[in-house]
Amino acid sequence: MLISDLIYRPMDVQKIRKDFPILDREVNGRPLVYLDNAATSQTPVQVIDTISDYYKNYNANIHRGVHALSQEATDAYEAARQKIQKHFNATHAHEIIFTSGTTHSINIVSNGYAQLLSEGDELIVSALEHHSNIVPWQMMCEKTGSILKVIPMNQDGVLMMDEYDKLLSKKTKLVFVNHVSNALGTVNPIEEIITKAHSVCAEVLIDGAQASPHIKTDVQALNVDYYVTSAHKLCGPTGIGMLYGKQSALKRLPPYQGGGEMIAEVTFEKTTYADLPHKFEAGTPNISGGIAFGAALDYINNIGMDQIAAYEEELLNYATTALKEIPNVKLYGIAPQKTAVISFNVEGIHPYDIGSIMDKLGIAVRTGHHCAQPIMDYYQIPGTVRASFSFYNTFEEINIMVEALKKAITMLQ
Repeated sequence: MLISDLIYRPMDVQKIRKDFPILDREVNGRPLVYLDNAATSQTPVQVIDTISDYYKNYNANIHRGVHALSQEATDAYEAARQKIQKHFNATHAHEIIFTSGTTHSINIVSNGYAQLLSEGDELIVSALEHHSNIVPWQMMCEKTGSILKVIPMNQDGVLMMDEYDKLLSKKTKLVFVNHVSNALGTVNPIEEIITKAHSVCAEVLIDGAQASPHIKTDVQALNVDYYVTSAHKLCGPTGIGMLYGKQSALKRLPPYQGGGEMIAEVTFEKTTYADLPHKFEAGTPNISGGIAFGAALDYINNIGMDQIAAYEEELLNYATTALKEIPNVKLYGIAPQKTAVISFNVEGIHPYDIGSIMDKLGIAVRTGHHCAQPIMDYYQIPGTVRASFSFYNTFEEINIMVEALKKAITMLQ
């Protein structure tokens, strides 16, 4: 396949790349080719400027302050919450809880469920999960005596939904799966998962960290109980994320942390808790991060999620075709529905060695188990090389990656 064969150009990628200063730098004397977007995306100058503007012009603690800076910061922070509400189509702004990221969001729910479950209650997780959507639930099961069951996967990296049907029962209280696998790029059938879980009166948490950069999610249409994600996956800063929860679901959960902001009244005899969302937002939050989260959503929505998805699919198809043409390259995760992630190995070569040589050639890919050891154990491999693409990547960069991989293979065999 040639670049000229691709006739659909949904956006001006070269113009977009100018918004990302880091893409102009060199690594080991070569132009940076950044293909580690599943770990974290790069940040456009529009978002960087938003953070800088906050600290230059209205840095202050939010809520309850009567002075101008505090009110300006509060307004900007709450406006960002409303942008997130609109982007994910939540019913209410107070259903959006600011967190430090996806892991924090999951822990809020798992901690709350530790006080709601009883011995013998059952939870269902998928074989495709990131460790952050496994370990908190294992810790919770140790406390409660609940039982963790697993939806298995097949060789294509697809969940075996007939087995999911067998796992569901009246004992099932919560199902938690990722929308998209970070290790393989598989898009899971979350609509079906949610509907079937609700049929046995179980709630559902969806880890949307890998889906959010690629898929416009409507939480009301999904009828999902909880949806979590991180800003740094979609052009925002690190250290900020969100927990969406249905109002009724969030009201059932006890607070996760105690402190300022999450209280209504405090006496030494008894403390009462604030209403949503403050009930789960104890202490001084990441104010600049929250505001920048909103700016990041403005940025990607200005480009258009549909345009982003279409272009990234072209990148995925182009890279997949090119890698398949290289002898002894094995691809993992060949689901019919995927986002722009490719995991692969070269027969007889450790993925770390390939990643190290590619780094010397200026190419950033991720190597290892990608915080998804059960997937690697299933394939009986130590890890993979993962190339993950974003809308600011180019076909030329894929060509550079492919040539670098060929060079690495020649050097290591």
